Amino acid sequence: MMRQMRENTKWIMLITAAAFVALMVFEWGMDASGQSGGAGNVGQVGGTNVSVIEYQTIYRNLYDQVQRTQDEPISSQQNREIEDMAWDEIVNQILIQNELDRRGIRVSDDEIRQAAQTSPPEELRNDPSFQTDGQFDPQRYQQFLAQAAQDPRFLQQLEQYYRDIIPRSKLVNQLTSGVYISDRQLWEEFQERNEQAQASFIALPARDHVSDAEVEVTQEEIQSYYNENRDDFSVPAAAQLRYTYMTKAPTQADTLAAEERAQRIYEELQDGMPFEDLADLESDDRTTGSQGGQMEPFTRGDWPDAFEEVAFSIPVGEVSEPFRTATGWHILEVESRDDDEVEARHIFLSFDRTDDSEIRLLTRADSLETMGQNMTVDEAASQLGLSARTGEITEDYAILAGVGQADEAQEWIFEEREGPGAVSPVFENREAFYMVEILGQTRAGYLPLEDVAADIEARLRVEKKVERTMADARELMEELRSGTELESLADRLGRQVQTTDHFTRMDFVPGLGTRNAAIGAAFSRSPGEFAGPVRIGDQVVLLRVDDRVEADREAWEEQKGFQRMQRTAEIRQDRLDRWLDGLREVTRIRDNRAEYFRMAEEQADQPQIPMAF
Repeated sequence: MMRQMRENTKWIMLITAAAFVALMVFEWGMDASGQSGGAGNVGQVGGTNVSVIEYQTIYRNLYDQVQRTQDEPISSQQNREIEDMAWDEIVNQILIQNELDRRGIRVSDDEIRQAAQTSPPEELRNDPSFQTDGQFDPQRYQQFLAQAAQDPRFLQQLEQYYRDIIPRSKLVNQLTSGVYISDRQLWEEFQERNEQAQASFIALPARDHVSDAEVEVTQEEIQSYYNENRDDFSVPAAAQLRYTYMTKAPTQADTLAAEERAQRIYEELQDGMPFEDLADLESDDRTTGSQGGQMEPFTRGDWPDAFEEVAFSIPVGEVSEPFRTATGWHILEVESRDDDEVEARHIFLSFDRTDDSEIRLLTRADSLETMGQNMTVDEAASQLGLSARTGEITEDYAILAGVGQADEAQEWIFEEREGPGAVSPVFENREAFYMVEILGQTRAGYLPLEDVAADIEARLRVEKKVERTMADARELMEELRSGTELESLADRLGRQVQTTDHFTRMDFVPGLGTRNAAIGAAFSRSPGEFAGPVRIGDQVVLLRVDDRVEADREAWEEQKGFQRMQRTAEIRQDRLDRWLDGLREVTRIRDNRAEYFRMAEEQADQPQIPMAF
């Protein structure tokens, strides 16, 4: 029982931590938000500043969550998505907090006490430790609270959790009141997911069913289609480029240096250096490094396999030799292991460039920019032993092989109006330093008719073939309804009868697709009846319904309550999303992250003047 209590206390501490951090960041302190001269702001939501501290806190939490779910390092694209997720989360939290303040929504001490006693977090309600016969057991939860209440830190964090959650619940109720779903709607949705059909069908590909000789497409039809659908043939402004780049990825020497560094730290540990001192000094995981390498207790499945293989195999109290995972090198000391739970501390060394390697890269980037002032890209690349490539950037697409997203080059070309022959400064993104030279440019416009006439003719020819095939299929359907067997018709046409498995309206069906006219037709007839013809792309289908399995009304009645709750939650979430979107539209939101970090990097590169004493 004590072990269960210890595990569950850890559980709820993790649950409340996120709410506690959010409350600290968004509600407690103007100092933390940068409004009294903190570390600086990366943006503003209405009149509320977003400090770099809160942004980096949310970003780091999200980054760690993602990294724990995969063995491979987080990619550059993933990192950009995490950065944007962190920004969106901060914006949403500020908008919500401002609305709570505007509406005067608060929470009383009595409400917190009542919620703590009767409304545990959903994660705990679903925990088997608090269930009897698969149902939440309030008595077990009360026993847990009585035991956990001996820890003042736990009580404080539980209180902060409810202080954050309850006002937001009140806001949700105000915004989503009046949601009602009728039994008829619920039954129809249940039918969509549970009613089944099985069908046999003949597919008539229009391209084969009607020959080219039977279809004529005139020049007038081609011209008319071009005029009526001109936007389909629009092309953005484009620039043809020659470019060169230097990747920021760690070199083989950097990876070797990380291994050597890990081995050196391991030897220092063997010589008696305190683990906590080396973790604080050397670990690239600053969250644990600043705590002497101390990690949160973890179980199997929390970390990549290579990490857990060591964690669950080395003797308790011993320090592992350096071992490698996809993200870097680790040195691990297991402090205790209880069944499947491990308490440990570690030192982590990431696969980053060394300081010397970083300086060499920056020096080469500076040299490339200097050369670009008087040389072509080919000449500058040759001088530095780099390769040069040819590429293209348009007004709506800025990807270069080896470089990735080339937004700065796109802006330089199309906003600064640079022309052919111009060589850019050296630009930088997360993957590389790069420089481009404009070889040629084309304006935005439309593809000329002569370039697209053949494509238009092919489209029109297919449409006419489908029309002819549909007309023939209607006659064939009359034969089927008059008594002709589907199989004998297929033999006569040289086609095969395809038979499906049982499927619902929501399923993808080979040969028929998903949620289209053919699927609908199969549910519009009784077994033995024919349906169609219906068009699927450039083919026409004739169907015979072989079987129908009606949705079980009694089963629907049994789960109706849960279904209503689930659909109500979905509608409420949709309303909340639309409400937040509306707030975003009327709130001035300034995202200055790129500018802030660019200036921070520039300041970091400047010589530091010592303070006078």
